[in-house]
Amino acid sequence: MNPRPLGPEPSALPAALHPESHIIIFCLRCSVKSKYFFCAYALLFSDILMATTAERMLHTMIEQDTVKLLRECDAGVKMGVDSIEEVLPYVRADALKRRLDTCRDEHEKLNKEIQSQLDRYKDEGKDPNPMVKTMSWVKTSVKLAVNESDHTIADLMTDGCNMGVKSLNRYLNQYKAADEVSKDIAKRLIHLEEQLTTDMRSYL
Repeated sequence: MNPRPLGPEPSALPAALHPESHIIIFCLRCSVKSKYFFCAYALLFSDILMATTAERMLHTMIEQDTVKLLRECDAGVKMGVDSIEEVLPYVRADALKRRLDTCRDEHEKLNKEIQSQLDRYKDEGKDPNPMVKTMSWVKTSVKLAVNESDHTIADLMTDGCNMGVKSLNRYLNQYKAADEVSKDIAKRLIHLEEQLTTDMRSYL
């Protein structure tokens, strides 16, 4: 039988004097630190994830509004070109004819920019509303049948431009998240319409 060692049992020693106390305290400290580290890491990861998600949502919104605004510009340019070509055969004054030719060319040039931007998003663009296009053609045909003159043509162009400007400004307000390139195109198209309206005044 082994003799009982002198002195108190190890388990009876105070924690600070226990032979393995420093190991236990070290482990406890590491455990606490690990929990704090894990929580901090989780919070950081959550913030990064939320920021990334918000960024993706913003990018998607910008792209969607950009495409929608470009599509409306595309339809507006096509409508403008069609309207000018409808009245050109009836124009009498050379100056008016030159002005309408120039405006049509500017519209077509701008439409190339629109198509280039739409190609970036693999979008085919948008044609004018068939109903609106038909009503415009009927209005033009009836008015010219009643009074075939430059005054009538100027009146038709003024009405068409005013409607176009109103619609484009509404789309600019509606698609606020669109990128600056598409907004600039819309604003330049508005300027073309407003300038033509001004130039038509002398023929009214």
